[in-house]
Amino acid sequence: MEECSVTVDGVTRQLPNPFTVIATQNPIGSTGTQMLPESQMDRFMVKLSMGYPEFQDEIKILKNKQSRELLKSLEQSTSTAEILQMQEQVENVHIDDDIYAYITRLASATREHQLIRLGVSPRGSIALVRMSKSAAWLAGRDYVIPSDVQLVFFNVFEHRIILNTQVSLGNATVHSILSRIMQTVLPPDISRKRAYL
Repeated sequence: MEECSVTVDGVTRQLPNPFTVIATQNPIGSTGTQMLPESQMDRFMVKLSMGYPEFQDEIKILKNKQSRELLKSLEQSTSTAEILQMQEQVENVHIDDDIYAYITRLASATREHQLIRLGVSPRGSIALVRMSKSAAWLAGRDYVIPSDVQLVFFNVFEHRIILNTQVSLGNATVHSILSRIMQTVLPPDISRKRAYL
């Protein structure tokens, strides 16, 4: 995924830019499903859960007989050049050193927590930086603030955490542990640091 290339029968081919992989995951325990190795889970930047549709929305889904026809009628909403330009703008979003330190403290807290066997790797911290920049850009800013980090924190970190089954977890879940980390690792006060913040 990260290399943006695929090798088939010993021949490596570069994939087009931009290149994105979107995968679906069935609940663990379903027939034919198994956990991905930690190294593979770590390669996914975020994990999103769409949940179930609302009651009336599901009825609309069931009634929609032309769903395949609707897919055929979808029109392109942006160009490759526009996507590449947006990616460059996101890359240029500024992050203060205090925000980098905040992200590092959040990641370190997952590695030091007694209920966590496997905490967030540096790859996860890099993903949190990238997603925080994206959140800032979507909010119309060219700089990251702590609330950008907090907005994407769970989606970036949650799927990377492996709990320690050697200790009593009680009612603890990955989400509840990350919530506690978010509460205890205080964000920096960057309001006085830069004039444009």
